[in-house]
Amino acid sequence: MTTLTIACIGECMVELQTKEGDIKQSYGGDTLNTAVYLSRLTAQHDIQVHYVTALGMDPFSHSMIESWRQEGIDTDLVMRLTDKCPGIYYIEIDHTGERSFYYWRNDSAARYLFCQKETPALLQQLMHFDALYLSGISLAILSEQDRETLLTFLSSYKTHGGKVFFDNNFRKQLWPSQEEAIYWYNRALQVTDTALLTFDDEIEIYGEHAIDACIERSLNANVREVIIKRGADNCFVVVEGNVSEVPALKVDNIVDTNAAGDSFNAGFLKTRLLQGTAADAAASGHKLASTVIQHKGAVIPKAFMPKF
Repeated sequence: MTTLTIACIGECMVELQTKEGDIKQSYGGDTLNTAVYLSRLTAQHDIQVHYVTALGMDPFSHSMIESWRQEGIDTDLVMRLTDKCPGIYYIEIDHTGERSFYYWRNDSAARYLFCQKETPALLQQLMHFDALYLSGISLAILSEQDRETLLTFLSSYKTHGGKVFFDNNFRKQLWPSQEEAIYWYNRALQVTDTALLTFDDEIEIYGEHAIDACIERSLNANVREVIIKRGADNCFVVVEGNVSEVPALKVDNIVDTNAAGDSFNAGFLKTRLLQGTAADAAASGHKLASTVIQHKGAVIPKAFMPKF
């Protein structure tokens, strides 16, 4: 049986978080969280998860690589830059489990992934993958020229039969203006097969409160599948214009909503890559996310992973 290959493209950073009065250090990033969960879910299947980013030659970067390998993630396409280091972020969590982020990432290695002499060779390798996954943050950290390089490649990749999954994860502070963010998000939708959209982010990006407008915008960009995540509410699943709803799982003990969307995406991708329906994939996403938010941290211990 041929092994399916999927590459998650983005940035992983050094994560700092206060725990019992002390600073706890780990690693995190939206696409990396999805890659870890997806690797765990597909360990017994013929699916190989790759992570694509740029790191430095520093101890943090070495430690990241090793931890990803321990999770079964292929790191052969991680670019190493001698003059850059990973970014850093700090998480503050309130009494309801909601979190705030503070970043130090303006010169992180991942920002330079698509402007290296090795970039053409990297893109040539990615052209042979079955699926690619990226987020709005994957785009936001890049220069305009590098976004153009990535999206031009994704257009060609999609034309040649590759499947592009795009999550609309939005961080306002990463964009010079709302208009620029909207421009690049619309460009990203045009090269997307499956859009994994958090409705709260859609509101923040486009300033609207209508599900219909969100669906229409995606379909007008020729997105084949649209998944609209709404936290504890039912998510919408749109396939070829047909709209259905998939209920979320009720959770009474919410500890930390960090990576709720990222883990949903991993559950969705696992089922979809294994030829499950979009509705079944959304149910898988809800199942994993409902477990993750009952534990502290973006990546929960393997022992707490639900059975699929």
